[in-house]
Amino acid sequence: MDFAVKDGCIIGIGDYQAERDHDLSGTYVVPGLIDAHVHIESSLLAPTEYARLVLSHGTTTVIADPHEIANVCGTAGIEYMLASGAQTPLDILIMLPSCVPATPLDMGGARLTASDLARFRGRERVIGLAEVMNVPGVLAGDEDLRAKMDLFEVIDGHAPSLSGKDLNAYIYAGVQSDHESTTLAEARERLLRGIYVMIREGSTEQNLRDLLPLVDRCTAPRCCFATDDRHAGTLVRDGHIDDCIRKAVSYGLDIELALRMATLSAAERFRLHDRGAIAPGRLADFCVIDDPDRFCVLRTFKRGVEVLDPGYRPPEVLKTPMQARVPGRGEIQITGRGVARVIGIVPGHITTRCLHSPVDAAAIPDIERDILKAVVTDRYRGSGSGVGLVHGFGLEEGAIAGSVSHDSHNIVTVGVDDADIIRAIAEVVRLGGGLVVVSGNEVTTLPLECAGLISALPCDEVVRRLAALDEHAGRLGAIENPFMYLSFLALTVIPELRVTERGVFDVGTFSDVPLFC
Repeated sequence: MDFAVKDGCIIGIGDYQAERDHDLSGTYVVPGLIDAHVHIESSLLAPTEYARLVLSHGTTTVIADPHEIANVCGTAGIEYMLASGAQTPLDILIMLPSCVPATPLDMGGARLTASDLARFRGRERVIGLAEVMNVPGVLAGDEDLRAKMDLFEVIDGHAPSLSGKDLNAYIYAGVQSDHESTTLAEARERLLRGIYVMIREGSTEQNLRDLLPLVDRCTAPRCCFATDDRHAGTLVRDGHIDDCIRKAVSYGLDIELALRMATLSAAERFRLHDRGAIAPGRLADFCVIDDPDRFCVLRTFKRGVEVLDPGYRPPEVLKTPMQARVPGRGEIQITGRGVARVIGIVPGHITTRCLHSPVDAAAIPDIERDILKAVVTDRYRGSGSGVGLVHGFGLEEGAIAGSVSHDSHNIVTVGVDDADIIRAIAEVVRLGGGLVVVSGNEVTTLPLECAGLISALPCDEVVRRLAALDEHAGRLGAIENPFMYLSFLALTVIPELRVTERGVFDVGTFSDVPLFC
């Protein structure tokens, strides 16, 4: 079936006389794909490089939450993402970060109040308030948080493990969606209470297989796909929302429902009634695929114009000072013996378990039991380093470190030997931000020049360096995707146990706790 496009919009379905024809016979045309929730910074790519990559996979709109760069740079980080997004055909629509810092206890590089966010209301490409992570603040009626929520009509949620009357109260406060469901029961409870469920499929947290049984013809209009945190290597290897569609179909979902989730459902969730379908009055955002089963994107059109790869352009770099003080051995030493609180990595998830393990500090690292030291170093004020223990990283020698550490983005390190831990921290500081693996005389790095979060390098070079980091860490025994797991060790709004620049943090009690019970 033919359709006609004028001034970037679809004006009709059927036979029209046109100045120019695109012969797409033998292929299928579907609406441009929409990512319902993403942190572009997690790709480690500049927004222009990120756009080049995802446009080639049929994505024409992303709903981006820039809270990573906002936690480092404040409003300047939001301005950077808006300005960078304007330089690409990809529609990068911004949900303003609601919780900077993520909790009142976190000490990042900025603190954004309702008045800070109010200046962005009404700006082009700003469409709402991003994931409201401070659940206790919502339930307690925090005044500034309430003021932020009152600024916007479209509000995303973030409510891992929240249930029952607390979930009712959270939704009553104005939250309309959640992307943190990891079990079918969680997701079903949210749907039954009327909010959208975003099914997440990132580099580390992958919930699609577990949550897909939720989706049928009745529920698909309230479900959509989100990548949340997907780094460049995963994007190049697997794809973007097209990957979610392929996986969903391979798990048994009807292609029509998968497409609805990736297009119209996401558009309706964000009240973007100008896109999400091939119909009169909608934007001419669409992609051309070979066949529904393979869902290989051949061409992408934005507002009726085919998107051609413009090639790499060096991005602007938003630099921030690195004020971290490299710790001495004494600062990261632990003492004592007894039952310790140990962060348990959960493969395939960003949640952790609070393990209670008998520990003799003198015997750390305990490689046989895979219990290692985790260190978080304040990068903003030089206040020092907090130390915890982690199980599940698999390292048998060396250390890995990075300045990507949700959400405050201090320097986070896991290592076997204190000397290597200190060397890794020092290398991140020397780079002004980046990812590092050290062992013996070998050092592998990826500089992240922009706010310690984003690389100024071309996508293919970022992917090459990420592969080199993973290969080096793998030779040391590390789990797959070690830097993704590393980046979430300090995230104080995801259960159960974390480590910050202050030490061990219990998400359940929302408080700092001693290492030993």
